Amino acid sequence: MCYSIAFIEKRASKLATRYQGILPPGWKAQLEAEDTGGDALPTYYFVSGFAHPDLPVFCHDGMMLASWGLIPHWVKDRELADKLRNGTLNAVGETVFEKPSFRKSIRTQRCLLPVDGFFEWRAHDGKKYPYFIYPDGDDMFSLGCLYDLWTDKATGEMIQTFSIITTPANPLLAIIHNQKKRMPLILPREAEAAWVDPETPHKMVKEMIQPAGEEGIRAHPVSRKLNYARQDRNTPEAIEPVSYDELPDL
Repeated sequence: MCYSIAFIEKRASKLATRYQGILPPGWKAQLEAEDTGGDALPTYYFVSGFAHPDLPVFCHDGMMLASWGLIPHWVKDRELADKLRNGTLNAVGETVFEKPSFRKSIRTQRCLLPVDGFFEWRAHDGKKYPYFIYPDGDDMFSLGCLYDLWTDKATGEMIQTFSIITTPANPLLAIIHNQKKRMPLILPREAEAAWVDPETPHKMVKEMIQPAGEEGIRAHPVSRKLNYARQDRNTPEAIEPVSYDELPDL
């Protein structure tokens, strides 16, 4: 699965420049709009999806801040919305076209979440060791996601939310995430525009939901302090390599 990510880029304008090929005309002006938060972005060396952070995602008509943990548009009230969100941090790629929470969004409401990396846990001799998985180079991972807009009928508040699609693990991630053997959908740059395009045929979308190859992906173990949710894990040390003598090499 994918429940924890790193997002370190601080400037929305720099991020939007990276994705300008899929953004509509006038995207620079959109950065000044209130709903994108201006040019400043939150910095997360480590953030859990269970905190439901607001993160910048890119869809066919621009960039927006959306909260991690999809609330389907049909949810009736806040109590049910809060109950569902922890179960919609991820959407299983093999069933995403059938599940009630996702089947509308996957057809026309797909987006990209740029991340500097993500975290998975490796089980070894009864202990769990966190790993930071990140791109080999200066680029970010583009994670394939879907989004929805939910309106709280009691207050009129409208909330944009998203879910990260997951696939079976590739060989590298199967060694690291050796219990669940899942990984987020990492899209190559040449597939980004088609992914966010609402007109992309569903057959093509299904073909895009597959494990990324190992090429371009790096990983190293990090501090086991990340195992403890009560600690402040959003520090630069979260992504620094740590050596464990007892861990076999990847």
